[in-house]
Order: sequence, then C-alpha cells, then structure tokens
Amino acid sequence: MISHRDRNAQRISALDERAEALHLKRGMGIADARAMHPSIDIVEADPEADRRLLEGLADWCDRYTPLVALDSTDGLFLDVTGCTHLFGGERAMLDDILSRFFHQGFDVRAGLAATPGAAWAAARFSGDLIVASGEEDALLAPLPLSALRIDPEIRTSLESVGLRTAGAVMAAPRAPLARRFGASLLLRLDQALGRLDEAVSPRLPVAPLSVERHLCEPVMLTDEIERLVRLLAMTLKTDLERRGEGARTLALLLFRVDGAVSRIAVGTSRPLREPLLIQRLFHERLAALEQDIDAGYGFDLVRLSVLSAAAFDMQQADLTGETEDDGADIALFADRIRARLGNSAVLRPVAVESHLPERAVATLPFTEAPQRTTPPKKPERMKAPTTIFRPERPIRLFRSPEPIEVPATEMPEGPPMNFRWRRALYRVARAEGPERIASEWWRVQQGQEDAPTRDYFRIEDSDGRRYWLYRQGLYGAGQPSPRWYMHGVFA
Repeated sequence: MISHRDRNAQRISALDERAEALHLKRGMGIADARAMHPSIDIVEADPEADRRLLEGLADWCDRYTPLVALDSTDGLFLDVTGCTHLFGGERAMLDDILSRFFHQGFDVRAGLAATPGAAWAAARFSGDLIVASGEEDALLAPLPLSALRIDPEIRTSLESVGLRTAGAVMAAPRAPLARRFGASLLLRLDQALGRLDEAVSPRLPVAPLSVERHLCEPVMLTDEIERLVRLLAMTLKTDLERRGEGARTLALLLFRVDGAVSRIAVGTSRPLREPLLIQRLFHERLAALEQDIDAGYGFDLVRLSVLSAAAFDMQQADLTGETEDDGADIALFADRIRARLGNSAVLRPVAVESHLPERAVATLPFTEAPQRTTPPKKPERMKAPTTIFRPERPIRLFRSPEPIEVPATEMPEGPPMNFRWRRALYRVARAEGPERIASEWWRVQQGQEDAPTRDYFRIEDSDGRRYWLYRQGLYGAGQPSPRWYMHGVFA
C-alpha cells in the first residue's frame, strides 16, 4: 500500500489486490487503516519516480503509435488511428499490448473506442473492452459519474440532486444542466459521445518521416544495429528523394523486449540522405554510447526517424562521379566528430557586428554557424577602381587584453617609448599608429555601455618582435589617466 500527504494527513493513494480484499480504499486515512489492520505494509509515495516510470512506458508504447500522451499520473492515451491493421486488427493489437505489459510485471487495463472519453471510461470501468463506433451511449449509461471525467465538486452536486449515473445525466435536459453545473459538464459528455472532437496532444513531436523493422529474433550486437540502420536509411532515402529533402536531424529508437527504449539522435551540418553516410554517423554515436546502452535480452524493434529536414541541393557530378562541393568532406568529418564527442566538440568562428576586436568574432557549434557561400562575381562596371587595404591585424589575438605599464610617451597622443609587460621591459624601436576604435554607436545609444575610446599602435621592439597594443582613454584636463593594454602579437 502507498500513502501520500493530503492536508496534513497521510492517506492511501494506491493499494494492491490484497489490500482491496481487506476493504481498504483510496483516500482512507493511514491511521484508520492501521487501526483496522495493524500489520499492513505502507510505503511513502514518490511522485517523481512514478512520473519517470510512466514516461518510460509512454516511450515503449511508441512502438504502436507515435501519438502517445500522458493521462494524469496513472494512464496513457494512444491515438491508434490507422495503426491497428499493422498488428492484425483492433483485438489483436489490444491483446498484444496487454500481453506485453503482463510479461513486464504490470497490471494494465485497456479500452479502445472511437473517442478518448469512451476509451478512458472503458479502460477504467469495463476493462479490456473494444467499443464500436456509435455504441458510446450504451457504454456510458450504466457507469458512475466519474466515468465522465468531471471535477469532484460537480460530481458531488449532481449526486445531491439524484443524478448518480452518466445515463441519468444524458437523459436530463441540457439547458438546466448547463445553468446549474456549468458548461464543462456538457463538454465532457459531448466529447465522450463523439459530438465534439477531442485532440490527444502527444508528449513528443511526431517525426515527418519514419521507417521501422520488426525483428523475429532480437538483436544485441552493435554491428547488427548498424546494418539495420543502413537498411532503414535506404528505405528512407526514397522518401526523402520524393520530397526533395535531406535529413538534418535523425533519431534511432531501439525497443527492448522487456520494455526499455533507447533514443539515439544525430545532427548533420548539411541535408543528408546517403545511407552509407547515415550509417557512419550512427557508428560514431553508438561507439560513444556503447557503455550506456544496455541491450538486455535484445531489441525486437528498430525505428529510424527524420526529426527535421531541409531542402536538398543537387550537385552536378563530373565524368568521374565526383562533385565540386569542397566543403562536403569537412562537413561529414565535423558531423562524425560531433556524433562521438558532442555538439561542442567542433566550433566555427563567425564574424559579429562589433568594432571591438575581442567581440568581432564568436565561436558557434558547427551546425549553428552559417555556411560559407561563394559570393557572385560583380560586373566589370561595378568593380571599384582602387583597392582598399584593411588595417593589419595580429596573428594571435588575446582572449582578454592584458594590462601593461607605460612610463612615458613621445607626445601625449603618440606611441610609448618603452613598456613593461609580464614583468619584462621592452624598448620600442618602431611604431605605427594610432588606429582609433570606439564602441558601437548602437550600443551607446541604447545605454548598454560607454567604453572609452581606444588608440591602437603596431609596435616593434629592439629585438624585432612586433606587438599590437592600445591606449584606452584620452589625455585631457578633468579626465582619468589613460591605461595601456596588450591585445595581440604579430610574430
């Protein structure tokens, strides 16, 4: 028996058949239950563990339909529309579900009907019943009011006026019921009878494309799983070609015979549909998760799904069968590294709109970074008559500028004569500058920051080493003394 706290009192939340045989009921106080039967065993409820178990069962039910939703804390909704013929019909599918749950150690009650409300009532009050379309009235009529899934307050009010069954509510005039008990009562009634549609919201997004294979003999080895991935990818390629798309995110679902489900996802930097390349990506991912995937007694169902897709650009091949896409090999290499080591294993620098050098570049995951494309050639008449050379930048730019000591300068706005950096004194032989860089005007207008102006200098010391340093701030009356920083080295 399981207990939970309700308004400063411990009450029964769940009980087994032996406890029911002792005339104990849900909601009864633990003190009263112990007074009746002092030897009963009571376990404190763990809602979080119950939730994880229910979500695991929902994952396992994905073998029957991708439309699986959680129903409160102890039930599941499965929208099996168009799926029953894959299992030999409605009765065969229902028997298969009950049999598999029984062998996993669960006591399950199921109902199948044309409406979620009727299926809910059949599962909880009739058990293992298939309700034909149009027979919802006959099913609900003799059942108690709780079969309508209404609030306890409304149910108590209905019982106080003598309406104790769903059939009594269906026979009563609708207008007085709506005025006295609210519209939610009629809404639940109409949903159960099929007069109003009730959508089942799946807990996971439905993949636009999926292929699967039921196995007569469960597989356990990684090589066998990879071979199945390639076979499924070959079938998936046909569907992707018909839609003119390539996969960007793929998910491999491995259904274990004892109910556990393993989900393995890989992402691609470019739309992909080639089965061999898909197999290579999952080879890397399976190798990385080899210690985390427990095959148990084996997997009897393998499914490959496309979670997201994008338009696939066809590349013209030459006579040798090779394309001119030089970035394809790099993209595949990055995808395989990310599949094994994670999305943050391969980063790409991306230019950012900022004048300050340390903010002008950001590193993003390979798939999130925009792909480099070759710009179109400009007509001859649009070409600039002169070439503009950008200012020279250091080979190595420090992540954060490092402060330096400058004892004196040739002139207030000129370069330093010597400076001390990392406890070493450097004598300036040549200098070029300044190059003035200020904060972005849009940041200043928005009030985000008001950083001092920077004057950058390219410095060469007496030994021929070159540096990139800057003075932050300006000399002037009433202003703080400028500070000097080392921002990079040229060689």
